[in-house]
Amino acid sequence: MNRKQNDDKSADFELEYYKYILQQLQFLNENTHKYLTLFQTLATAVVGGGVLIFISWRQVNIDAGTAKVGINGLLWLFIILGVFVVFSIISNVLSWYDYRHEEVKLLKKEVGTEFRKAPKWRNLYRWNETYLLIFIIVVIIAVVVFVKGQVLPLIQ
Repeated sequence: MNRKQNDDKSADFELEYYKYILQQLQFLNENTHKYLTLFQTLATAVVGGGVLIFISWRQVNIDAGTAKVGINGLLWLFIILGVFVVFSIISNVLSWYDYRHEEVKLLKKEVGTEFRKAPKWRNLYRWNETYLLIFIIVVIIAVVVFVKGQVLPLIQ
């Protein structure tokens, strides 16, 4: 094999690697929105279950202690769900960050030094994921505070 054939194979490999990086970036972006959808769906179901217990515990003759245990169990399930989604989004962000650095490194080699700049953590305030994480954490805290401070004391 001569040098030109090696260069062609190397260029083909780099192009395929670049396509792979772009696919992974797209996959990670889509995953973040899937996690948000998962959280919304399951959180609605869990909170709905808690509301059902709260509204009907007297009518179905459940004692107060059992109703509280049921609501606390659903509250812990809600917290675990939220923590799972938060860590999943953080994992996506870290993977995205690594892939973007790989993309910049490859583009710097093939196209030029300033074609695309590497992401910086100081731009975290611009990232959609930052606000999704804040939203999920605020919702978790609000639900826990409301249930512990307003709902559970009403079950006696």
